[in-house]
Amino acid sequence: MEGCANLLLIQAEFDGELDAGETARALQHRESCAICRAAYAELEATRTLLRSDTPHYRASAKLRRALVAGLEAKAPTRATRRSWWREGVSFAAGTALAASIAALLLMPSQQALLDQVVAGHIRALQPGHLEDVVSTDQHTVKPWFDGKLDFAPPVKDLASENFPLLGGRLDYLDGRAVAALVYRRDKHVIDLFVWPESGEAAPAASISSGYNAIHWIENGMSFWAVSDLEASALGDFVRLWRAS
Repeated sequence: MEGCANLLLIQAEFDGELDAGETARALQHRESCAICRAAYAELEATRTLLRSDTPHYRASAKLRRALVAGLEAKAPTRATRRSWWREGVSFAAGTALAASIAALLLMPSQQALLDQVVAGHIRALQPGHLEDVVSTDQHTVKPWFDGKLDFAPPVKDLASENFPLLGGRLDYLDGRAVAALVYRRDKHVIDLFVWPESGEAAPAASISSGYNAIHWIENGMSFWAVSDLEASALGDFVRLWRAS
């Protein structure tokens, strides 16, 4: 498609390569530009087509870790990727590659849940929505959930590891009420969503709309950590949280 200088920016938004501010600007532009709205719709249609025609198999935890490690090792920097787009890398080829990788790592139902988790995190970043209970004390945050949920979420304080607890709130994901524990690393907010789920699953990393997310299941609980932190720092948070 031709006719707008921001088409490559829209592809970057769709691929999750923009930070929160850039994503907001891209969305604002798209709302006022029929060409870019059509381009975004074309990207969504392409991703849907690829997923519908591709058999889906749940990857083992070992395969997921190997895929994520390989992608992180080979991925160019954000600045390099943008220079490629400015030099006119094929719009369609880039779309197909991004959609194929997403389909390889996540089943459609998992992708839908990831999108919900990231959307919940973005909503919470709006003024006044981050915490229902504001406290750095885990012994204040944990009992606050009593009577508000049908489970007791584990709450941990990682202030000594430079991931201080800020508080918590109620959220709604995957058709049920969940706990959201709020942590911080420097100026970056981390949401840790928690709800009951059976089974076990090792941590697996994903990315959506420019936000990194890590999901795992242990001790009867499903956990989703999401933040605009770089993937390695969010991985450190998950490792420390699980070990504490």
